[in-house]
Amino acid sequence: MARSVSVISLSSIVLVILLAPAQGRSLIETSAVMPISEASPTLSPFQHVRFCLRYPADCKSDPTETTTVELTAETIETIQRVNRDVNASIMPVGRSNAVDDGGWTISPASGDCNDYAVTKRHELVRSGLPAKAVRLAVVKTTSGIGHLILVVSTNKGDLVLDNLSETIMPWQLTKYHWVKIQSASDARYWFEVKPRALVLSQVDRKIGSSDR
Repeated sequence: MARSVSVISLSSIVLVILLAPAQGRSLIETSAVMPISEASPTLSPFQHVRFCLRYPADCKSDPTETTTVELTAETIETIQRVNRDVNASIMPVGRSNAVDDGGWTISPASGDCNDYAVTKRHELVRSGLPAKAVRLAVVKTTSGIGHLILVVSTNKGDLVLDNLSETIMPWQLTKYHWVKIQSASDARYWFEVKPRALVLSQVDRKIGSSDR
């Protein structure tokens, strides 16, 4: 898979979220109030089960941790640095089924989307971000191929780190079909993701109620 070579400033993304015009209530406007919503429990990807056996420390959850991080200048710098460094350190290779084929490895010399995602999660947790706020997610690309990405849950919305894109962006602005995400309460378990249209509808109803 292609490797990203640069990152558009996260601070610019945050400004777009905070300063978007009021008209229309676009997806960008609701970024700060539209987190990923878990649906029903689902099976973990088989390779994640194997990953947890190989890297048990990366599948532990601390019940005292917060599930979101405050998006400060320091946090933005950390996310950008890890995204940039991991993208530069792993030589991209492709596999026929990106999520289920082959093992997931932290910091390999070469690898696919799975290796990028688990390495970024590992490095962000090592850098001080709470593990509960840094979650793996399975999506499908527009061509229907399974793909693993990393989601950082912040007080300004859920941000996506993706080796196929140069941009760190709010989750709902991606063009992916969202399939499942790692549980915020227990890193060993996974949940289906509520469709974005349903989540947006719920957000709009809440905003409408608050406007009355």
